[in-house]
Amino acid sequence: MFRSCSITLAACLAFAVTSIQAAPNSFEAAKVMARQQVYHDRTTQGTFYCGCRWQWTGRSGGRVDLDSCGYQVRAQDQRAQRIEWEHIVPASLFGQQRQCWQQGGRSNCSRNDPLFNIMEADLHNLTPAIGEVNADRSNYRFAMLPDTPYRHGACPFKVEFSQRAAEPRDEVKGMIARTYFYMHDRYNLRLSDQQERLLMAWDNRHTPSSWELERNQRISRLMGHANPFVDGQRQWLKGHRNLAEGLQAHQAVSQNSSLANNGPVIGNRRSQVYHLPQGCPGYQQVSPQNQVHFASEAEALAQGYRRAGNCR
Repeated sequence: MFRSCSITLAACLAFAVTSIQAAPNSFEAAKVMARQQVYHDRTTQGTFYCGCRWQWTGRSGGRVDLDSCGYQVRAQDQRAQRIEWEHIVPASLFGQQRQCWQQGGRSNCSRNDPLFNIMEADLHNLTPAIGEVNADRSNYRFAMLPDTPYRHGACPFKVEFSQRAAEPRDEVKGMIARTYFYMHDRYNLRLSDQQERLLMAWDNRHTPSSWELERNQRISRLMGHANPFVDGQRQWLKGHRNLAEGLQAHQAVSQNSSLANNGPVIGNRRSQVYHLPQGCPGYQQVSPQNQVHFASEAEALAQGYRRAGNCR
């Protein structure tokens, strides 16, 4: 059953704000945290799509033991040798639903959209995968591909480039579904009917494994909230309405930050750039006739404005 807030909206929002402040604030920070505190003891349990063992290298990387799972390089030898951090829900999927992506892609979102950075660093959506498989999966939709051959030796992962579709091994289909439900519910993303039907089937057929439950607990301790579709607090049903707790928390943090800085966010209606009261040299330089005031940075972003490039 769905679990809604049983106290007050203010209490729910306070809890959400605490969660967002506890989470890593960048993709780089999330990778290091995931290695050190989530997957530190999982190297012999296997990579996400193929089940290959690996050894940690550097701050957040790893070197894959390809022989441990019968992996065969398809095309990219260097990427096949290394661990990369896969966004189960691709960054482009949630990025393209943000204004920043339309105005300059991922790099623009990373520079100018704090909420994109929060989504990109969400530990519930990150898992170690072989780099070549991460590349081949790309941002393709998930699908059932009964007639598609395996392309990576004994790795039970299928990709159909002509259809821009991929099918993972059965062992992770349920986790993929519940991660999609979490990301779409938390950040109010749109999910196609076709993908929803498939993921609901995977969710019903493949219940959480002991590792998925343990992973959820580990990440919950780091981020301040669990994936409610893993621990049974919520269930995704047809016609699901997103709670968008991640958006609410971000807006509350942004508004509190603006109020603490003793001034509104000022936008320039001509350049579509906004300035914060602290850390932005141009804050006092926008001519009065071009000024647009926002209560928070999130409001400015929602109106299609981007942060000034000289803000610190």
